[in-house]
Amino acid sequence: MVPADPRGIVLFAHGSGSSRLSPRNRAVAASLNGQGFATLLLDLLLPAEANDRRNVFDIPLLAERLAEAALWIASEPDVADLPLGLFGASTGAGAALLAAAELQDRISAVVSRGGRPDLAGPRLPDVQAPTLLIVGGNDDQVITLNRKALAALTCDKLLKIVPGAGHLFEEAGTMEQVTAMAGAWFQHYLVRDVQTALPSAAPAPSPPSVIGILRAAAEPLPALDDPEFAASFDRFAGARIVLLGEASHGTSEFYRARAAITRRLIERHNFKIVAVEADWPDAAAIDRHVRQLPHEPMATPPFTRFPTWMWRNKDMDAFVGFLRRHNDARPPAERTRFSGLDLYNMTASIAAVLSYLDSVDPEAAAIARRRYACLEPWSREPAAYGREALTKGYAMCEEPVMQSLMDMLRKQLDYARHDGDRFFDATQNARLVADAERYYRIMYYGAHHSWNLRDNHMFDTLQRLLAWNGPDSKVIVWAHNSHIGDARHTDMGTERGELNLGQLCRQAYGSDAALIGFGTHSGTVAAASDWDAPMEVKAVRPSRPDSYEALCHQVGQERFLLDLRPGRNDELRQVLSPRRLERYIGVIYRPETERWSHYSHSSLSGQYDAFVWFDETTAVIPLPTAVGQGEDETYPFGL
Repeated sequence: MVPADPRGIVLFAHGSGSSRLSPRNRAVAASLNGQGFATLLLDLLLPAEANDRRNVFDIPLLAERLAEAALWIASEPDVADLPLGLFGASTGAGAALLAAAELQDRISAVVSRGGRPDLAGPRLPDVQAPTLLIVGGNDDQVITLNRKALAALTCDKLLKIVPGAGHLFEEAGTMEQVTAMAGAWFQHYLVRDVQTALPSAAPAPSPPSVIGILRAAAEPLPALDDPEFAASFDRFAGARIVLLGEASHGTSEFYRARAAITRRLIERHNFKIVAVEADWPDAAAIDRHVRQLPHEPMATPPFTRFPTWMWRNKDMDAFVGFLRRHNDARPPAERTRFSGLDLYNMTASIAAVLSYLDSVDPEAAAIARRRYACLEPWSREPAAYGREALTKGYAMCEEPVMQSLMDMLRKQLDYARHDGDRFFDATQNARLVADAERYYRIMYYGAHHSWNLRDNHMFDTLQRLLAWNGPDSKVIVWAHNSHIGDARHTDMGTERGELNLGQLCRQAYGSDAALIGFGTHSGTVAAASDWDAPMEVKAVRPSRPDSYEALCHQVGQERFLLDLRPGRNDELRQVLSPRRLERYIGVIYRPETERWSHYSHSSLSGQYDAFVWFDETTAVIPLPTAVGQGEDETYPFGL
């Protein structure tokens, strides 16, 4: 249950002989919902498992299921950023405390009702979350066990005894006391961590003044196929890095606009690198195609993992065709390359490293195979590796994958003599494996840890691309607004402790990095309702009246550009500085919970150097997953 504007989420762990339908836990959950908390009640055992009474008291197993539920919560856009609490009853309390010991600062508070915290045993001192133990006054044996557990806990802690209550709190008024105590505890500790505040800004002018300033500043843009559209962005050609965003991963106008701008920067301004929010090995297949490098088969064709439509769409197909034609007439050293910045496809990167070593150093390839074998059991579900590493308490595969990378770097001169570009590709794949191992391991410790690792990986990859291609190289980046806008001017940075690629580029390159965001009011978008769910063409709801998108819609133009760079239009920057909601649609779109799933506060003029507006947009058209007649079998989108 997710109420409007939730302040936190509480995950319930039921006790022995109970289930998610426990009337007592459901009563507590209903009360917490009324106080503004989201709640999740689930069965920790499958029906067949529950029939074996030994499982009911298998605290490590129950704790593992809770940790998996916590990871699921961290992956759900609606609730991922909410502080998480655990409520455990009976044996469920022991499981909750064991899970809290493993998940550390991912858990913000724990409440035990008539629980057996002693079942968490030696892990009690590892619990960081403030813990409230509630016990019935007539439950003598459990009171003793709770007092011993209280002594072992080193976190903020409190033992509350409800007079006249038994183990199940069935006496009149006793459950109401439990509910009140739990609610007060969660209200106190389940709070968002506001680390810094957005820079203070002058009071926002009245809406008519804002709209008037926007209308005066908005530069109308011609149609996307008009050359003058891309010419409007020549002003950013002096930057070394031009970052082009998108407000969704499934909007045709965003892809076509980025393609037009990129084509202009390549043809007129000597940009020779396109780096996108895609996995390195998948993007390398496109790079080999557009630069006419030797074909290297992949065990799994590129861009066939969810979300396939993000890069396998008609707009992207047309852009790849342009790159190929552009490079055709140029010598190899002057061809534009296409690279991926992301780290998800660990399995393909391992295969690429081994394929390279097989060709240049078979002995090293055999050693690398033995090392990478550590990750083989989790190749189909890398997140399970993180859970296993968390349970065992150490990074099982960190040393072998890092050793493989270090061996390659030590032999850099020898390998580079064979083919420097192939060596660079292989080392990037090895770095991806090392970072992906860490990513899947730390994703259990909170969304901001894994987010920051991912964007740091993107930034490091970007810097290595620039270094490899020389001091005069220039790059165009395609990524979501949430990656290319400066996180310091959004809730990401001010409330969630997250950084991003745009922020890192600004900090390292200053005005040599141009951050350009994109937005829309309504239309259609290609997106799924859940991870790994089928793509749907969904209607984009008209923007909320309290959003930046609503302001742009009131300008009344089909397409326009806002130049937000300092010193260009200080009045415009001022009216777009106060915090407003901004919409972010990823590969998942949930219109029914749009406010909490897709809007976040930001300062638009702090976040971007420019903002491109399309009032109404349309969904991308995915490519068919079959090789067309006469199509080159090495073409990256052919299956």
